[in-house]
Amino acid sequence: MDKHNNKLELLGNAPVPKALMALGIPIMVGMLINALYNLVDAYFVGGLGESQMGAISVVFPLGQVVVGLGLMFGNGAASYLSRLLGKGDKNRTDKVASTALCSSLLVGAALILISTIFLKPILLFLGATETILPYALAYARIYVISSILNVFNVTMNNIVSSEGAAKTTMCALLIGAVLNIGLDPVFIYTLELGVAGAAIATAISQFVSTLVYLFYIIQGKSAFTFHMKNFSPDKEMITEILKIGVPTLTFQILTSLSIALINRAANHYGDAVIAGMGAVTRITSMGTLVVFGFLKGFQPIAGFSYGAKKFDRLREAIRTSVIWSTIFCVAAGVWMAVFSAQMIARFTEGNMEMISIGQKSLMANGLSFFFFGFYTVYSSLLLALGKGTAGFVLGACRQGICFVPVILFLPMIWGIGGILYAQPIADLLSAMITVFVAISIHRELAEKEKLLL
Repeated sequence: MDKHNNKLELLGNAPVPKALMALGIPIMVGMLINALYNLVDAYFVGGLGESQMGAISVVFPLGQVVVGLGLMFGNGAASYLSRLLGKGDKNRTDKVASTALCSSLLVGAALILISTIFLKPILLFLGATETILPYALAYARIYVISSILNVFNVTMNNIVSSEGAAKTTMCALLIGAVLNIGLDPVFIYTLELGVAGAAIATAISQFVSTLVYLFYIIQGKSAFTFHMKNFSPDKEMITEILKIGVPTLTFQILTSLSIALINRAANHYGDAVIAGMGAVTRITSMGTLVVFGFLKGFQPIAGFSYGAKKFDRLREAIRTSVIWSTIFCVAAGVWMAVFSAQMIARFTEGNMEMISIGQKSLMANGLSFFFFGFYTVYSSLLLALGKGTAGFVLGACRQGICFVPVILFLPMIWGIGGILYAQPIADLLSAMITVFVAISIHRELAEKEKLLL
């Protein structure tokens, strides 16, 4: 019980920089390692050839949609749970946590079954060429089925983060990532399983991460009690979960859609272009997942402070998060821009077309990454405060509202340049919109605080 009280103390009373470090850094490290193993996965597969590299780039959006179901229930529940913890409603939190976990597994299993049945047409829609398709099928058959483990892991990641148990999340991500990095070369090259070996390595790693969360539940370390008897969805609960969860799922779908649209636009130019853009996606995901990981620590603090009406603490958390995340994004963006050619070259055995394409795109993405922290703090904040509609609109900007029109029309006028620079242009537009959203949020918080005086 003392551990549970310590977690709540951290959320509600510890100095904001200390709380952000304690909650954000472990998850950030875990997600960084998680992104690293995705990068290493692509690195080892890239050694097989451009078509194989293109295959995992094509399958990636499908996996993201499946995992998005875990995010829908996990992130939706996490926002609600943080606010309930701030109000001290223990009985309700147990029901919400159990309902979210069971629901994510049921819906996830259904989507995986449908995806498996219609796998070939889905991969063709996602941009697979004739040369990429055989490898994409070999990889996806294993990867998609094993995604049920990732649905569980992602849901638990968010639920556990909402109670301030950041170290558990870090351990689960870290163990799975390190294991995957070690297993990749064994299954891909030593056992000569190729892209299927990469999928098997990922499945084993996800299973081990699942075991970490299961032990956490069984040992009673969570502030929540997970049990089938607590599976009791009601209208209010489902509304609270889905009003945050649906925007989160939509973000994930838009992310997948943006990658699919890039792949479809690129497949007119050959496998090397698809592979080059796939490498860019893997590299930039290193930076985006670090920011997302850090903000997993920010969200429960924001939700708890808002639920407890501690508006000074909430404003300090926002200000500190914007400053810290922006410093990181500028540093990471400069690194991507300066060393773009060297990084892309790691994903190919000397294909100069792939290197040239990837280098130009990564440089532009690095410069536009400067604004990513600012944008993501406020899109995360809206969800933490339970503002699902506003959170949906802002969160949908970067890879939906701003990105889709750009990627659909810019290549018509600019050719391949429209593919390379679509995301950076969408980033700049999204940052401009965020300025107006930030002003509106702070005005609203000031008004709510006046009512308490």
